[in-house]
Amino acid sequence: METKKVLHFVPSETPSTGTSKNGYVFQEMELQDGEQEDYEKASPVTHKDHIYDNQIQISASDPDAPGFGLLNTTRKYVKPMNFQEEVRAHRDLDSFLAQASILLDEKAATLDEVLRRMLTHVVEDGHGCCDVDEVINSLFTDAGGREFDIHLLSETIQGVTATSTGIRYQQSWLCILSNVKSLQRRHVCIARLERPQNWGVNCCEARYVILILAPPRTKSTKTAIELGRTFATMFSDISFRQKLLEAKTQEEFKQELVCQRQQLSINSEKPVVEEMEDSDPRRGKSLQCKDFFKAGRGVYNDLCRRLPLYPSDFTDGITGKDRCLLKYTTTAIFLYIAILLPAIAFGSLNDESTRGEIDVQKTIVGQSIGGVIYSLFAGSPLVIPLTTAPLAIFISVIRGICDDYNLDFDAFYACIGLWNSLFLILGGLFNVSLLMKLFKRSTEEVIALFISIAFVGDAVKGTIKIFQHFYHGPMLATANSTLVLQEITEVLEKMKNQTENAEHPSVFLPESLVLCSRERPVLCLLLMLGTLWLGYALYLIKRSPYLNDKIREVVSDCALPISVVIFSFIGSYLFLDIQLPVFSVHDGPIFRFPPFDKLTGMNTLSAVGLGFLLALLIFIDQNIVISLTHVPEHKLLKGTAFHWDLMLTGFINILMSCLGLPWMHAAFPHSSLHARQLAKVEQHVENGHLYTTIVSVKETRLTSLVANILIGLSAFMLPIPLQWIPKPVLYGLFLYIAATSLDGNQMVDRMALLLKEQTSYPPTHYIRRVPQRKVHYFTGLQMIQLIVLCAFGMYPLPYMKMVFPLLMILLVPIRTSLLPRVIDAKYLDIMDAQHM
Repeated sequence: METKKVLHFVPSETPSTGTSKNGYVFQEMELQDGEQEDYEKASPVTHKDHIYDNQIQISASDPDAPGFGLLNTTRKYVKPMNFQEEVRAHRDLDSFLAQASILLDEKAATLDEVLRRMLTHVVEDGHGCCDVDEVINSLFTDAGGREFDIHLLSETIQGVTATSTGIRYQQSWLCILSNVKSLQRRHVCIARLERPQNWGVNCCEARYVILILAPPRTKSTKTAIELGRTFATMFSDISFRQKLLEAKTQEEFKQELVCQRQQLSINSEKPVVEEMEDSDPRRGKSLQCKDFFKAGRGVYNDLCRRLPLYPSDFTDGITGKDRCLLKYTTTAIFLYIAILLPAIAFGSLNDESTRGEIDVQKTIVGQSIGGVIYSLFAGSPLVIPLTTAPLAIFISVIRGICDDYNLDFDAFYACIGLWNSLFLILGGLFNVSLLMKLFKRSTEEVIALFISIAFVGDAVKGTIKIFQHFYHGPMLATANSTLVLQEITEVLEKMKNQTENAEHPSVFLPESLVLCSRERPVLCLLLMLGTLWLGYALYLIKRSPYLNDKIREVVSDCALPISVVIFSFIGSYLFLDIQLPVFSVHDGPIFRFPPFDKLTGMNTLSAVGLGFLLALLIFIDQNIVISLTHVPEHKLLKGTAFHWDLMLTGFINILMSCLGLPWMHAAFPHSSLHARQLAKVEQHVENGHLYTTIVSVKETRLTSLVANILIGLSAFMLPIPLQWIPKPVLYGLFLYIAATSLDGNQMVDRMALLLKEQTSYPPTHYIRRVPQRKVHYFTGLQMIQLIVLCAFGMYPLPYMKMVFPLLMILLVPIRTSLLPRVIDAKYLDIMDAQHM
């Protein structure tokens, strides 16, 4: 279906104090075919030059007070500049490039100072001759009070975008227009500020200023507004603004302008995007039964789409102008720590539950092998495979079954893994991932929040065990009464000889006799909370004003490694006298082929049911994680490969099963955090709320590949120095991962609304378009689903956790059939919208 794009000029908000930007802003809108005819009848573009929508804005509460005035504003719609059809766009840019007035890293802070510097630069370069004060007066209009130093910009263009939340301003740039009588020709000056400036409402992050000066009487295609359309259309592209930030010289700046013109001149048809939508199981046509009988069709389409882009997965960010070596380095370090420590934690859990059959060393080696294979061959390279808490629980249940029925663990474990892999491969061949059409955003977010809560639960349970084991009063180290009396006698005699003259001698009993270990659990608690606090504080430093933006970005990317290293040093060195709990390491072969001959035919058949439940668990987690990683907010361009990735996970788990290594699948929130680590972002303020918009994400295989290779090398660091990382630091890592995964979870945002007063609600799309009572009903129903999931998923009875995958499947009919009976379907669709 064709769309029609329009530029909508509306007056910007007037701030209460200081300099404002009263003028015109444009909004890009898309009209469907059926709406175009109605739009053309009413559009001011085709029938009116402009529309006056008079508003009275009072600058003082009392009309008789000094400073009171009437302010007339105008709204006008105008189309964006079409670089494919309008020759004037290219001529405007060529004219600017021939006599470019560009200011890079301008240090002036106020708008008046910036405009004066720009005008002075135009005059000094000999591009124009004008009276600076005269032009400044023409740029501003008096607010009505001579005794107040408040001015309003007469005419501006500022980009806004029509989203489901309403109007969102592009606050990083501002185009200012003026007609100057003394000018004979048009002039353009562009300034890039050294740091973002706050110039009032809707312009809180100004980084670029485009000044357009034109004579009042000129050809209709050469007016200030027409020239402003050209540059406004170019600067409305967020990725283009990001590239301009990286330009070091004026030549590089001009080269980016030329490249942007070429990009806008390309045919507007985007078959790649359409192909992505057709291949994505979450989009496109509705689900049909015959789609499941097209064996191999989904895998074939995935490979045909991704293979041509495979070389770019290694070269993006390494070659060309847009290099991101520092970003890749910090991301690889982050992934190394974020993957290694959970591998150690879950390996320790497997070691306890399987009595050494699967230990930390095997978990680390298996993670490296599976991670490298997935990094090289997966269709979604940003997705990170891990062994997870549900898999560790599943393995402990299998150990229990083997003990109850006297089965060989290695053989039975491998048999279940092979059945599981068979079901996963068949699921990939028969396009079972198309069922993702039934999973709505709200369902995915309930499961994602459950995973985050599971991380918190693991950390809390581990800390409670430490307190139960160590937090007690002084206890005798031995029950041998003869030894106890002997040591006490020796201590008393020694103290008697040393303190004959003391009135009240102190007697200290040796550690070999008395155990007093309350300091151990308290230190563990402090290390866990300290790891969380420091990591999260450094993660949020990118939103702070401290240091410069490059250092903030690096520190934020390395927040987790820095926190882990510091608190491991504190626990293992500064408190060397306090023995902290660490994971155990066993000697023995890493790989062990399972003895299948120890299983009977009935044992093999009984493994089918467990293999199917395991496949169901991996299928749900794998596809939901890929879906959460490829949300529209991340702006990933290379598409998904649900079917091929599911099959690849099956192949990897065949290898894991045969080698006696733990299974793995795509993990949340590591995959989403990986995408955010590789993202370039732009921040803007709207109604007092700070929003971060992702400009682009580098879709590379190198970061996860390097991280998993480093994890393989870490197997040689056992037991030292990896044992220097105390278990409480691992628990702090779990809390950090859970906390950072909450960003962007709409369910968490709506739960927070229950604790806020209505005046502080953010201007999200569901607040604007859905009655508040319906929003709270929907949130409450989601919380009920979450509580049920937590009750089954965290119940201490192991066998109950086996049915947990079936419970996750039940969330789909609850959302599609039950919730529409309580809340109108139109409201559900709004709250389930992909865009925030």
